[in-house]
Amino acid sequence: MAKNFVEKITDMDLDFPQWYTDVVTKTDLVDYGPVKGTMVIKPYGYEIWENIQKFLNDEFKKKGVKNAYFPMFIPESYLKREAEHVEGFAPEVVVVTYAGGKELEEKLVVRPTSETIICEMYAKWIKSYRDLPVKMNQWCNVVRWEKSTRPFLRTSEFLWQEGHTVYSSHEEAKNDAVEMLNVYKKLGEDCLAIPFFTGKKTESEKFPGAEDTFTIEAMMHDGKSLQSGTTHDLGQKFAKAFNIKFLNKNGELEHGYSTSWGVSTRLIGAIIMVHGDNRGLVLPPRVAPIQAVIVPIGAGNEKVESVVNSIEKDLLNKGVRCMVDRSENSPGWKFNQWEMKGVPVRIEVGPRDVEQGALTLFRRDTLEKQTCDINSANETVINLLDEIHKSMFEKALKFRDERIEKAESLPEILNVVDNKKFARVNICSDENCCLKVKEETGATSRMIENENLEDGHVCAICGAKATRTVLFARSY
Repeated sequence: MAKNFVEKITDMDLDFPQWYTDVVTKTDLVDYGPVKGTMVIKPYGYEIWENIQKFLNDEFKKKGVKNAYFPMFIPESYLKREAEHVEGFAPEVVVVTYAGGKELEEKLVVRPTSETIICEMYAKWIKSYRDLPVKMNQWCNVVRWEKSTRPFLRTSEFLWQEGHTVYSSHEEAKNDAVEMLNVYKKLGEDCLAIPFFTGKKTESEKFPGAEDTFTIEAMMHDGKSLQSGTTHDLGQKFAKAFNIKFLNKNGELEHGYSTSWGVSTRLIGAIIMVHGDNRGLVLPPRVAPIQAVIVPIGAGNEKVESVVNSIEKDLLNKGVRCMVDRSENSPGWKFNQWEMKGVPVRIEVGPRDVEQGALTLFRRDTLEKQTCDINSANETVINLLDEIHKSMFEKALKFRDERIEKAESLPEILNVVDNKKFARVNICSDENCCLKVKEETGATSRMIENENLEDGHVCAICGAKATRTVLFARSY
């Protein structure tokens, strides 16, 4: 393996964007694709995505969601049926005009999101209240032609899941949007060790065509926010645009109520920027491709090899993703490599360890070492992985909560975000005040923290009565 793999990466506090680029490339997560703005997700990066998929698939199925697949080519006319939707996506849409050796009679849009094509199919399938609810999800790629790109965070093509539902009542649809938001919050807490903010978007930041958009927002190490997933209450807008009707129990035709929700490979960027440090990746154990790496010290030592083989076999049987590094590199090189790649636990096994009946365990999250009895190594490692997850979540939560400040004026908001923090702002119901903050500070409204502010508060922007508390931050 190339020597420069273990070279020092850029200090994250001096140049965070370059630190991020160093980490995603030097740790073998991605490479750049030949077309501007595209990325090749390498096996080590894709395994993280697979572990996220597994967690979410299990959660979706508990909610009665079925996986399906819909075409990536969408007739341009479909996109135009919902006016807000087409306007919102127009700048990013890729259009196919020529195929099969001739000009197409109707242009085809390469899927930027699938509400339109899925609604078209739902209109064919749904006839009666007995057909409802419909709850489907697809794992696929989407294309949005971005001007400025960065691996995982914003690319012209990326992977995601998108769920699409239809219900017979608006109340059921709204409940679904909130319920799926809670699934994403659980993903953060139980899988990614990321404490997400969860709440409703302001009017100017919601999904094109939605009545309400709900979001999960994560604070990155540089104080910026990353919108990590969204759920949308679409009301009847798409149902009316695509004529999704059903006979109700009274034999009357009415339009359904729909939702959509999704997360993407952007979550990998969140993992990197929430947990990473100047040594590279720090991966939460439950998504790490390798949860424990065993490093034998003293090549050819039969007793060492015997212990190594036994530990590897037992850990694999217990469901721990582990491997033995038997490469010819020095122990120090291996330690550096696996630290950079963020493996949660390193198990060091040398002749002296075997003689003493003890092993050395290294925690990537805290950079601490501890010893454990060889005979209880498996149990210790499994418990340690759970402890690491909990510790990483608590550390991220503490970091986040210490970097939220109340701001009562535009200058105060600017000062807060300049200091790489989130601003908590009391603001009125006029969306122009949110847009004023964006114009003056570069910070956008990330989510509404409190929609029912008590009397006695004034808007930090215009001085009128404040009706809500909103979090503002600069974002990716």
